[in-house]
Amino acid sequence: MKFALVRRGYSPSGGAERYLLRFADALRDAGHQPLLIASPHWPAEAWNGERITLQADGPRAFADALRKLDPRSHCDIVFSLERVWDCDAYRAGDGVHRAWLDRRRPFEAPWRPWFRALQSRHREILELERAVFDPNAASRIIIANSRMVADEITRFFGFPPGRIRVIYNGLPPARDSADRRAVTRQSLGLADSDFAILFAGSGWERKGLRFAIEAVNRTRDAQLLVAGAGKRNALPSSAHTRLLGEVTGIRDLMEAADLFLLPTIYDPFSNACLEAMAAGLPVITTQANGFAEVMRRGLDGEALPNPADIPSIAAAIEKWRALETPATRASRRQEARRHTIEENVRQTLVALTTPPHGS
Repeated sequence: MKFALVRRGYSPSGGAERYLLRFADALRDAGHQPLLIASPHWPAEAWNGERITLQADGPRAFADALRKLDPRSHCDIVFSLERVWDCDAYRAGDGVHRAWLDRRRPFEAPWRPWFRALQSRHREILELERAVFDPNAASRIIIANSRMVADEITRFFGFPPGRIRVIYNGLPPARDSADRRAVTRQSLGLADSDFAILFAGSGWERKGLRFAIEAVNRTRDAQLLVAGAGKRNALPSSAHTRLLGEVTGIRDLMEAADLFLLPTIYDPFSNACLEAMAAGLPVITTQANGFAEVMRRGLDGEALPNPADIPSIAAAIEKWRALETPATRASRRQEARRHTIEENVRQTLVALTTPPHGS
């Protein structure tokens, strides 16, 4: 079958983009043909295969251009990773925008929601979200990457639970990384005794980078390595933080780190957390991260109730620094590897080719 994979934006460190590329590779391995429909933000070298570029900027303009294209005339199934007017299946990897707006209010100035209401981008996303989660679109399947997101879709939009499939993110095949930790740490100027904490992701406000920096500032001697892009002017000052920018070799960074920290305000399912767990790292995140649903509490890390609780984050860092052994790292690697991209693709293909029920 030919699948049109729809995604507008692009970031080299973006979890949705990495997922799409892995999914496309798995589709090819299964004998299917992927077609990328994207904006010009996607660089040519990021996609190896058939592609249609829509000359459109902004959420609604992209959705309008896709509708005009009539994507079903180019494929068998339209599988969108972007909020659009119409598709056969939508993967809600970006979560629910209405839920994100609700969750962020306690952590921002009172005037921010009023200012945001004047911005066309948020109005466009909310309008497209109502369309893609319209319960009257009887044939549409929604794929959520966590139970948290599935519950939000039903609560906010009344979308039938029987037409929502919860399919957790999956990892690519493991690789031998025995020698990369020492080499990468040396390139970063880290001594053997340095305790390195990794934060990875763009959209620093949502992912709670300011909370991570404040917590690391309270530790004895930890260093925070930040991979990704965001606004620096809102960050607290720190002699313990290094901003690395967009990083393509994120796996090497994870092998070099000792702990992964993501005190996110809202994350549908952080793929970076799963990748960190596969590298053997303990993960400290929040209950607003769908990834927390696959964690073994007390073994893989912990999910805190409040991303802004700096003392609790700092205490968790010290706790997991003391708990770490080679055996716990090996156990985490094995547990994370149960979540494979092959199994994700298998479940997704079943969802895309099975008639919906419970509508």
